[in-house]
Amino acid sequence: MTTVTGTEAETMTTTWTLSGFGDEIDPDPAVQAAVLQSLGAGCIEVRSAWGVNIVDLDEDQLDALAAVFEERGMAVSAIASPVGKVDVSLPVDHEVERLGRAIRAAERLGTRYIRLFSFFRGEGVAVEDIRDDVMVRMRALADAAELAGVVLLHENEKDIYGDTPGRCLDIVETVGSPALRLAWDSANFVQVGVAHPFDDGYALLRPHLEYLQVKDARSATGEVTPAGEGDGQVLETLTALRDDGYTGFASLEPHLTDVNALGGFSGPAAFGVAARAFRRLTDRIGVELA
Repeated sequence: MTTVTGTEAETMTTTWTLSGFGDEIDPDPAVQAAVLQSLGAGCIEVRSAWGVNIVDLDEDQLDALAAVFEERGMAVSAIASPVGKVDVSLPVDHEVERLGRAIRAAERLGTRYIRLFSFFRGEGVAVEDIRDDVMVRMRALADAAELAGVVLLHENEKDIYGDTPGRCLDIVETVGSPALRLAWDSANFVQVGVAHPFDDGYALLRPHLEYLQVKDARSATGEVTPAGEGDGQVLETLTALRDDGYTGFASLEPHLTDVNALGGFSGPAAFGVAARAFRRLTDRIGVELA
């Protein structure tokens, strides 16, 4: 058995890869990349460019986007697709087709990760009543991902089927695909009434967690805040991830100045506030961001 001495333990470091939602900074991907790099990020999460959603970019636009990132030496951590952020009553093929476009973007931009969601429901429809339809659609999406060799990251978005820890677990266990994993978002849990996201969900979901989205929120108002300034138990979550040996992406999604149905916006200054708040937490627990 190998023993790690105290001195060796002190010199061991944990490194996470810092990324961020570029379109929260500016519509122009060149500006997105420049600001992220100024904050110490070598990766970008792509939701839109030039005001066009990632699944709606044509081949020429994808080539131009790839050229921007290649010129700056910027890698893509994930495609932040809108797949599954629609009513569950739409046909299965509707979102499978959109996933195909997200897969095309992932292949062109050199990432294996694609974010997606687990469907909204109509007003007055109980969440339990859409479970079977959700699972059929998530299974179809996972099948397409398996064939393409990509990994889907389910985000716990507000008001979709999988917006609580228990229903996130239900999705990944029911679908049972290696191509379907979880992204963790503390703020979204807070905003749907999960009072203590770390206490209530971390141990449950950690075996399936493969990606970290960074923002926080206040329980009383639902207001989004920089990491560590809300009630999302972000510090506890980061500490546990460090202790569990997590070495993946940490993607900034600040949502500090505007939130809408397709995402949020912060602008360069507020994005910088969010990035520095997160780095203060990682510095405090001895995690390096690269």
